[in-house]
Amino acid sequence: MKRRTLPAVVTLTATAALLLTACGSGDDKPGDNHKTAGVERGGAQAPKESTKPSAAAQTEAKPGGVDVSLPKDMNLVFDWDRPKDGNEAAAMDDAANFFRAIYRGVDKRTTEDAAVATYATGDGLHYADTQINAWIDGGWTATGTLRHYDVITRSTPNGKSVEVAFCADSQKFYGKEIKSQRILRTEPSLEDFDHYKIVMVKVPTGKDLWQASKVFVKTKAAQCQ
Repeated sequence: MKRRTLPAVVTLTATAALLLTACGSGDDKPGDNHKTAGVERGGAQAPKESTKPSAAAQTEAKPGGVDVSLPKDMNLVFDWDRPKDGNEAAAMDDAANFFRAIYRGVDKRTTEDAAVATYATGDGLHYADTQINAWIDGGWTATGTLRHYDVITRSTPNGKSVEVAFCADSQKFYGKEIKSQRILRTEPSLEDFDHYKIVMVKVPTGKDLWQASKVFVKTKAAQCQ
């Protein structure tokens, strides 16, 4: 059985709806709940490292940015290419940092880490807090590799919002009980695949800083298999 968090998908604003229409989101449902990725998964073999360099990897050392580093056994892979548009590229990078911030919070056992407040706002911040608290309340941390791929970016005409849509594969991303260090496990299934649409908004006072303001998730995403 794969545990899920409390409902964390938020109602989309008009801006988000416009972006989603541009991307053709016909099957997504706002009522879908997002699972706590990796809980009750496990395996005897260590996850393989991605051989493809991540386009967003360099953002971990962004000058003047907050720390979004993760422990060595918690590997978030972003197998996507940077778009030519500068705003879309920056928004995509910080969408990756948004997820790093969430799992940094899981590792540090807090929703108060500076990275969460830096890369999330509004409903995006609520989503991050809900996810982190679900791991904390369950007594779990995470281990393994969570892969993100098939990214598509779309901008609003004013350039202030960018939707970053992508798949996530958590087949090799496992929950681990903190007290016992036991890796939780289930058989691989369609529940290991999610499809995200993250609406990133540019921070007026932050140079090249984008924050996740809306999170839309389709669980059991067959198109991501």
